[in-house]
Amino acid sequence: MTIAAPVLLAVLGAALLHASWNTLLKRRGEPLLAAVLIAAGSAVAAIVLLPFLAAPARASWGFIAASSVVQTIYYLLLIETYRDGQVSHAYPLMRGCAPLLVALVNGPLTGDRLSVGQWCAMLMICGGVLGQWLVARAAPASGARRTTVFALLTAGVIAAYTLIDGQGVRRSGAPAAYTLWIFLLTGVFVCAWTARGRVRALAAFARANPLVAPLGGLASAGSYGIALWAMTRAPVAAVAALRETSILFATAIAAVVLREPVGRARLAAVALIACGAVAMRLA
Repeated sequence: MTIAAPVLLAVLGAALLHASWNTLLKRRGEPLLAAVLIAAGSAVAAIVLLPFLAAPARASWGFIAASSVVQTIYYLLLIETYRDGQVSHAYPLMRGCAPLLVALVNGPLTGDRLSVGQWCAMLMICGGVLGQWLVARAAPASGARRTTVFALLTAGVIAAYTLIDGQGVRRSGAPAAYTLWIFLLTGVFVCAWTARGRVRALAAFARANPLVAPLGGLASAGSYGIALWAMTRAPVAAVAALRETSILFATAIAAVVLREPVGRARLAAVALIACGAVAMRLA
């Protein structure tokens, strides 16, 4: 199954949104509080929009419940990953490993297999992403080992919810509503789990950073919603790999906003990712 140009462009847009809200999570300096606000913002957006959408098919509700639990774990791991680690270290590692895991597991489980050309394109994208991580790993940083462990755990969780949702959204008949229900339930779970005893700190953080919840919430829900819609029109593993072109945007944002250094090796890895995205379109 080839990937149509509109689907490709939509997934690239989702990649930009994803890199943006991850950078927002790190830049605020309080990953826990920022993550709770972003999850809450996504939940509020879901509450506003769901009354206007048709409900997902009954066959997809088990997938919605499972995905919500797994994505709650994802948020908790993401908080730990970014607590001490740099975006340029953690982001490529967790985003580069996840699509490889999806591609290896998804075919045998569902029969949704990639062509030889798509495999080559996916490996180029993942290779470029992991190359970014190797560059970041070469630079000394405190807590690098801890960041690596949590990033790898996060990658496994990303692969798990991608596999769940790749099948669930196809059964739903309503990709937008399916996505919003996941973000509503995930937002409730994350807030209930992490906000205990932190209500005052959370309120103070929200007042000091009033745009984190609306912007982060919309970017998070929008990014994943676009990806799930794309999975109804292209192989799950191919979409998962294309979504990791977010590292292109994350690299630019890390350099401009976070002032992290970008050298020749990292630019070469970015070029490999870009070539992989083009190859995925042509495969």
